[in-house]
Amino acid sequence: MFDEKTDIITFKAPEYLKEALKGIPNRSEFIRNAILAALGCVCPLCKGSGILLPNQKEHWKRFTKDHFVTQCKECNALHLVCERTGNDPAHSEHGGK
Repeated sequence: MFDEKTDIITFKAPEYLKEALKGIPNRSEFIRNAILAALGCVCPLCKGSGILLPNQKEHWKRFTKDHFVTQCKECNALHLVCERTGNDPAHSEHGGK
């Protein structure tokens, strides 16, 4: 199944989660995929901790001098915008989506 070395990782789960996982044929694969998907959505600065270290906070302060967080009028997602360019290519013809 894996070419690389694997380790067993255990974690505590509430009863409702344990029950929800019972009907899944390959729980290990499901949990691995869920963790990998969640890691792809982790904040690149805090790595999901929700806390910036003092040095990161200083970098963030400098960054926010030219950038701000706003809510997209099209999809309501919060996102960063560069004040210098004002560009938000996510929903433009040439952008993502």
